[in-house]
Amino acid sequence: MQPERLLLIVEDDFDFARTLGRSFERRQYRVLLAASYDEARALLRQHVPGYAVVDLKLTGNLSGLACVQMLHAHDPAMLIVVLTGFASIGTAVEAVKLGACQYLAKPSNTDDIEAAFGHQVASADLALTARPTSIKTLEWERIHAVLAETDFNISEAARRLGMHRRTLARKLEKQRVK
Repeated sequence: MQPERLLLIVEDDFDFARTLGRSFERRQYRVLLAASYDEARALLRQHVPGYAVVDLKLTGNLSGLACVQMLHAHDPAMLIVVLTGFASIGTAVEAVKLGACQYLAKPSNTDDIEAAFGHQVASADLALTARPTSIKTLEWERIHAVLAETDFNISEAARRLGMHRRTLARKLEKQRVK
């Protein structure tokens, strides 16, 4: 019989957290759900999870990175995967520095997350994609990051990007933000 696999999911989107939790329960994990940094910290007083999935953008004062740091300080052996819809190289590097074993962009499924738990050590043998990133993709990623920074305030995002608000609105209409 294999030892209990206890997973902590820190995600403020209740429906997503519940769906992800059910999927992991079907894989023989016992799942704990927390919607914030404070809820995760409270659960650690009573439980010792070996795995954690943390959303990068949590509601409230503290981000998922603060949560990663707290979880890693609580148990350095815990395997922590950061999930985000706002992926960037900077936050990926910071998440790994703070104790995450992997950083995945949404949408990621249970298979991706479980594989990330198994991939603990960085490797130079990973295959690189042959397709270079396009200028349009880079522009879209930057727009999305600034929108996230401004809590999706289009006027403020346009100001920070140095473009007219209507121009930004047109670009967003072409690629809907979800």
